[in-house]
Amino acid sequence: MTDEELHRHLVGRQGSRRDLNTPVLVVNRDALDRNIARMADFAAANGLKLRPHAKTHKSADIARRQIAAGAIGQCCAKLGEAEALADAGIAGLLITSPVISAPAIERLVALNQRCDGLMCAADSLAGARAIAAAVTAHDGQPLTLLIDVDPGIHRTGVASAEAAVELFRAIEAEPALLYGGVQYYCGAQQHIESFAEREAAIRERADYLRTVLAALTEAGGAPPIVSGGGTGTHRIDATLGLFTELQVGSYIFMDDQYRVCALTAEGEMPFETALTIDTRVISANSPGLVTVDAGFKSLATDAKPPLVADGAAEGTVYFFMGDEQGALVHPAGDLPALDAMVSLGAPHCDPTVNLYDTYHVVSGTTLVDLWPVTARGRSR
Repeated sequence: MTDEELHRHLVGRQGSRRDLNTPVLVVNRDALDRNIARMADFAAANGLKLRPHAKTHKSADIARRQIAAGAIGQCCAKLGEAEALADAGIAGLLITSPVISAPAIERLVALNQRCDGLMCAADSLAGARAIAAAVTAHDGQPLTLLIDVDPGIHRTGVASAEAAVELFRAIEAEPALLYGGVQYYCGAQQHIESFAEREAAIRERADYLRTVLAALTEAGGAPPIVSGGGTGTHRIDATLGLFTELQVGSYIFMDDQYRVCALTAEGEMPFETALTIDTRVISANSPGLVTVDAGFKSLATDAKPPLVADGAAEGTVYFFMGDEQGALVHPAGDLPALDAMVSLGAPHCDPTVNLYDTYHVVSGTTLVDLWPVTARGRSR
């Protein structure tokens, strides 16, 4: 049965969260909205535009809430994510990964015809020229490209200021392309737990970006847009005087990876946990542990096991017990009873969300809505 069939009848019923079939992806609507408002206020106060990263939530409903709060659009990691959001009416999309293959470029050109404000990151002459040729062949409207600059991860991005200038000149030479500016995302620094260490790392990488921007400016390509930043570094990014917009994503949910990071110099946590996975105790026959119905298939496994957010005594620890189950243990044996509901934090929100079809939206203990994970699985 689908989530709609299982749970739509529970919407609005007081205390209906307890009746959800588990494991289930739960978003606290009130915490989510507070997180969205806090980041929007922060960006506005610092003169920055906000283009949040939809790879975190993959949801047209959440994108609409972010845009209503002041965001100018959304970032999408993959072309498929952008297609899904555009089909749901979301505009101002930036695809942050290069689009290279001929089939994908055909889709990109078609998307550009129906999505207002579409932009795409590029990091190669071959890619830019292939996109230009496809736009020209289809007599399409020009497509805006941002030059993706490698911050040292060696994942994507041009490798030098000279390469950035060469790509700028190639874009300018193509009537089918528009030069939009630069993308610079320091992903490796986002989860450094110490604020001081993270700040030092980002400021060093900012010095490199300044050399790229200076070279582009000297070549006549002062970037109108400098897009980047992240949840872990947004407080630092805002002080650099480099970015025009922030690509923050995980702030809306605050997964376990970010909760252990000091996001401010003072150590305060500006955002709330808004995403959990509700589970149920399905076995309690072994001394010292109980089994819940969420395992590898329900939680991202690229991070540490999830933290226990609610429904169990402080000090309770989760560990994986296979594809379908996990175990809870407590040093004093203070464990939840059979059929008890236990909420787990998302270890890493992006891949955890991608395991589910639907957000179960709650306010307090009541299910208030179901939102589809619009771009689930759209990884190509």
